[in-house]
Amino acid sequence: MEQKDLKHIVAQFAIEGNVAEVKPLGNGLINTTYKVVTEGSAPDYVLQHINTAIFPDVEMLMGNIVAVTGHIRKKYEADGVADIDRRVLSFVPANDGKYYYEHDGKFWRVMVFIPDTVSQTAVTPETSRIVGETFGHFQAMLADIPVQLGETIKDFHNMEFRLQQLREAVAENKAGRLAEVQWLVDELEKRAEEMCKGERLHREGVLPKRICHCDTKVDNILFDKDGNVLCVIDLDTVMPNFIFSDFGDFLRSAANTGAEDDKDLDNVNFNMDIFRAFAEGYVKSAKCFLTPVEIENLPYAACLFPYMQTVRFLADYINGDTYYKTQYAEHNLVRSKAQFKLLQSAEAALPAMKAFIAEQLG
Repeated sequence: MEQKDLKHIVAQFAIEGNVAEVKPLGNGLINTTYKVVTEGSAPDYVLQHINTAIFPDVEMLMGNIVAVTGHIRKKYEADGVADIDRRVLSFVPANDGKYYYEHDGKFWRVMVFIPDTVSQTAVTPETSRIVGETFGHFQAMLADIPVQLGETIKDFHNMEFRLQQLREAVAENKAGRLAEVQWLVDELEKRAEEMCKGERLHREGVLPKRICHCDTKVDNILFDKDGNVLCVIDLDTVMPNFIFSDFGDFLRSAANTGAEDDKDLDNVNFNMDIFRAFAEGYVKSAKCFLTPVEIENLPYAACLFPYMQTVRFLADYINGDTYYKTQYAEHNLVRSKAQFKLLQSAEAALPAMKAFIAEQLG
């Protein structure tokens, strides 16, 4: 995109200073991002194109984010936290008061750039503990948010919905692949009632929905140069959900000793060292608001997400690979088998997980 167009978009927001340059920033897979460099002592900014193919309701999306960052900022102010502008993202309103601007059918937003930060990607017991504690704290700060947030991706982690998609794929058998995977469909159906208990407990009024990040990973934490946590970033998926989302989805990827699409199933196991580190950090910062039902079902969450991803990969394979990008004909089947192996390994670890969680509360 040309400089004049980018500068025109930035000019629609209530920023300080004069823009010197707008240049690409990072390599985000979802949203296109630029750094807005200003002259003199004015802060720099981040300009981001919002991917409406994934987040179609921009008004809801930005409403969620502004509500969340505003609530966290107020809590930090009340607690006298130092350097708040580095501890929570700051979004800049457009000149019309909205927190986005539409240009040629595309939607843009601007936030203040936080300088002298680093990100981490390595999954180790130490970083896993940090992720658990950071996202547990993030949920704790939002446990009393006074506004109702919207669901930016509908049914994102709804297990009943994902099973419905699988059952529709099985009924239609579009690609004629059902016979070879019937055994796996049967295995998933055996577990269906147990794996849908989150939705069931919610309907019974005993499992609340919380404000969750829904994309828990070390990449989504900003650190200072000394390795101290500054803030949680990438807030597009922040929405009401069961706390299982932030707990289980991290472990699905981080506690897998193999690759998500590992052909050698001997490589795939559930890493209890990562579980213990993450769970220790999470329970430490989240136990202040978690209910007994939520705590009791944290090990269930560690099984739920490999199960959910097996369901999703398998449904796509049966449908003829219409959703996930594949590199070869049986890629989704390989993914399904690897996720199912991870599920089995997590199931075997359930007693150990429950015992460890109990220790953290003792």
